[in-house]
This record gives sequence, C-alpha cells and structure tokens, in this order.
Amino acid sequence: MGHANKPPGTAGVIGWTALSAIAPGAAHLRAGRRRTGFLLLGGYLLVLAALVVTVLTGGAGLAGRLLDPVWLRVVIVVACVAGVCWFALLVRSYVILRPGELSQVGQIISGVLTGTLAVAFAMPFAVVAQYALVSGATLDAVFDAPSAEAAATTPPVRPEDPWDGRDRVNILILGGDWQPDRVGVRTDSINLASVDVRTGDTVLFSLPRNLENVRFPPGTPMHRAFPDGFRLPANPDGSREDLLFSVWQYAENHPELFGGRKGMGPRTLKETVGYTLGLRVDWYALANMWGLARIIDALGGLTLTVPVDIVFGKYNEGLVKAGTRKLRGADAMWFARSRTNSDDYTRMGRQRCVLNALVHQADPATVLLRFNELARASKGMFRTDIPRAMLEHLVPLALKVRGARLAGVQFVPPLIHTGSPDWALIRRTAARALRPPATPAPAPSTTGGVTATPSPEVTKTPRRPTGTPGAPRRLADGCA
Repeated sequence: MGHANKPPGTAGVIGWTALSAIAPGAAHLRAGRRRTGFLLLGGYLLVLAALVVTVLTGGAGLAGRLLDPVWLRVVIVVACVAGVCWFALLVRSYVILRPGELSQVGQIISGVLTGTLAVAFAMPFAVVAQYALVSGATLDAVFDAPSAEAAATTPPVRPEDPWDGRDRVNILILGGDWQPDRVGVRTDSINLASVDVRTGDTVLFSLPRNLENVRFPPGTPMHRAFPDGFRLPANPDGSREDLLFSVWQYAENHPELFGGRKGMGPRTLKETVGYTLGLRVDWYALANMWGLARIIDALGGLTLTVPVDIVFGKYNEGLVKAGTRKLRGADAMWFARSRTNSDDYTRMGRQRCVLNALVHQADPATVLLRFNELARASKGMFRTDIPRAMLEHLVPLALKVRGARLAGVQFVPPLIHTGSPDWALIRRTAARALRPPATPAPAPSTTGGVTATPSPEVTKTPRRPTGTPGAPRRLADGCA
C-alpha cells in the first residue's frame, strides 16, 4: 500500500490534525480520502476568497451594514454554525488518521492536544457570536423605537442618497448629568459637530451653558411663549434657570406649551441651537457626563496633558496634578468639569480636550480588546434620536472623521457676551468656519475682532492658534 494508507505516528497525527485547522481537508488527503480532502480544501479556499473580496470591496460601509439587526442575527447564526463545524472538522480529521493504532501514551497525548486545539479554534467563532449579541442588545438600548410623531417627521433613509442631498450633517452632542437622585436633565456641555459627508472634515461649535436671552425660531411654541428671548424670574439666591442649559428641561416640564405633547426637550433644544448657529440640526446624542468616566475606565484610561493643577470637590479636597499622563475616568471627568478656580469657558476648553483624546485613543484594537467592558459601561448613559438605519452610513463617516481635520469654534468672551449675545455675529462666525479654506490663503485681517479669512488651523498643515476670537481651532486646543 502507498504512503497515504500508512497511519502516521503520534507526532504525525497531531501535526496533520493541527494543519487541518488552517487548511481543512489536509488530514483527509493524508489518510487517502482525496475526493473529500479536495472538496473541503476547495470549499474553504472559495469561502476565504469570498470573505476577502467582501471585506475589500465593502470598505468602511461593511461595518455599518453589520450593525443592522437582521445582519447581526445572521452573524450570530453563522458564527455559531461555523464554530460547531470547525470543532467537528478537527475531531473528524483526528479520527480518520486512525489514532487507535497509536500506543496508549500516544492516544492520550494526541487526544488531549486535539481536544484543546478543537476548542481553541472554535472559540473565536463563539467570541464573534457573543460580540454580535452584546452589540445588538446595546444598540437596542440606545436606539429606541421612534415615536409615531418622530416617525412621521423623519424622512426615510434612502440608500442611494442617505444624506438627502446635504453636503454636511450636523449632530448636536450634549453632555448631561441625570442621576437617580436628581430630577430632570441639565445639558451642561453643548456642542454641535458639523461633518462634511465627503471628507469627514469636522467643525465643532461649542456654546456656553450660561447663554442668556436665548432666542427661539419664529412660529415655534417656545417663541410664542418667549418672543423677546428666554427670560424667567431669578431664583431667591440670584441664580438663573433661564439659560441655554435649561431649555431641554423647561420644555420637558411644560407640555402645555406644546399642546400637551410630552418629551419635547430634545426637539426644542435642537431647534434652539440650530436657530442660534443658523444651521439645521439633524440629530442629537446625549451622554451622561459621569457615565463617560466608566467608558474611559473601560478603555484603560486617557492620556491627557493637564496644563495646571485642577482642584475639585465640595471642600476642594481633590486634585488632578498638572502634567502629561494617563488618567482614570473619574480624574479625566474632574479635569473636564471642575468649576473650582475656573469659569465655564475654561471648562469648555478642557471638555474639548477630553473629546479629542477619546476620538484619537479609542482605536479599533483597544475597542475590540475591551469590547465587553465598554458595552457594560455604556448601559444607560446614551440617548439619541439618530435612526438606527443611519448607522450603516454614519459608521463609515465616523471612520473618515478619525483621519480628517478637526477644528473647533468656542462662542465665549471676548467673541460674544453671554449676557447679551450678538446673534448675527454668532451666525456669521459659524458660516465662516464652515467655508472651505481659500487657496492660496490671503494674509489674515480682522474686522470687529473676528478673523476675516480662514484660520490656518483648518488648513492641511495645522499651526498653533492665533488667538483671534471666532477663528476655528484644533479640537485639542483645550489641552496644553
């Protein structure tokens, strides 16, 4: 008989079984079962080639499509079936090599190693299925089913043009601090990300939480209630609740202004910020600021440059020391949010610094490695009205943003006076920040303290900010 019919020794059985894990059919060929071996190997190579072509041609859009609920279920089923088949294949590959003809010691060694190998190669499929299951549960918790009103007012997502003819999408990014022991939501961090859908270039507009006399779009219920701006009597201690950060909660607390409709806070704040900046706000995303600390811890911390010592705590008992190092979640959030010896505008800059660090340090490898921790940390900390069907298109756009230019505009003194803002100036500044940079750029000149030409920070070779009020700056300029 030929060599193919002679059973291999202990090392051969282990080796051919191991080879079958990466080249299915190898053990069958060694055992003389050529037809089955070539069928297994050919089928494996075809599937592998199809996967490679799918990944290469699918690009970033593939990741977005895989977040669709149907496709997540398909991934779970396919991964489970593939894991079972791979396990069975390795066991079968071992059996046809006739390990019963080995010595007792050889049978024990080869059997244990084959079982370990079969489990090890089936595990990645189990991990993929588990990741898909957790992803689906997490997305279901964040992307609630839209209300009948929202469904009626939101245009359907068209695959041929998901952006509905827009060059940019504008997403309101909010930081709130809702807690079980606190009534309502205060949107302490208010930013609008305007993203170029072609390039991913992004401008982040930051509005101060203490903006007064906020104006509402004509014809809206809030405009009818406050035609001259958002103004309420001061509290007994002199504090005010008629600032920008309280628009959401005021709308939530007064459904009578909206004909009895409840839950109008998000829509009202979107309309308000859009009217303030002269832009259309497409969606909002609200994150619990302190819940964000759990995300940072799940990522293993954030490396930040703290320019000066940051004191925090009710009795100033806490300290985030100056310097560049990796901060845990609580310290990173105190760095972003502490009011001690600081004002709202400095805090806005520090919050931008943390956002920038999250964008650049949450790389795909880290996210995959800490996937389960991140999923657990994110429970109950996000709210959004982004349609889940848009994820297919927003995920590739988010990947573009990571490699694109990030600039920011902060509407703080001396650009504006928060007690009596120049609304026309705010809109002009926002429009200018979104204007593509001139080529070649003329020498900067100023009019009324606002840069009249595009800032060098949004060109392809970023430089340090000039300090001109209203000029777009790099997102990381909140750091030292």
